[in-house]
Amino acid sequence: MAWSIRIPVRSYELDALGHVNQAVYHQYAEIARVEGFQVAGCGWEGLIAAGTAPVLLSSTCHYRREIRSGESVDVTCEVKFGTGKTFQTDSTITKLDGTVSAELSCVTGIMDLRRRKLVEDPRAVLEAHGFDLAKLD
Repeated sequence: MAWSIRIPVRSYELDALGHVNQAVYHQYAEIARVEGFQVAGCGWEGLIAAGTAPVLLSSTCHYRREIRSGESVDVTCEVKFGTGKTFQTDSTITKLDGTVSAELSCVTGIMDLRRRKLVEDPRAVLEAHGFDLAKLD
């Protein structure tokens, strides 16, 4: 189970066809990532003050069903660590009736802002700043 946040659709997020603009799906996932990290105990402000910052390296969105004005959606944040300098931050955008609207898969890293390079062990850096993966379950 992944952590989630409810987001209402705003009229200015719609495109000419009356559904949520494609770029807004990525914004919804970004909201879930930022809020999710906060819930996990690791605010991005603290990371940046320490000279590190989360960076999005790639983002893929699979659109499943349109979202329209007046709806709200639940957006998950699921963090998956492996080995190496990157990790996954994935999101599923689901309508309140349970219909999946989109699935986003993101490759993320933690950048050393002085060196302008990814850190070797992003999980260790995040955990040193209070990140607790169990809080997202």
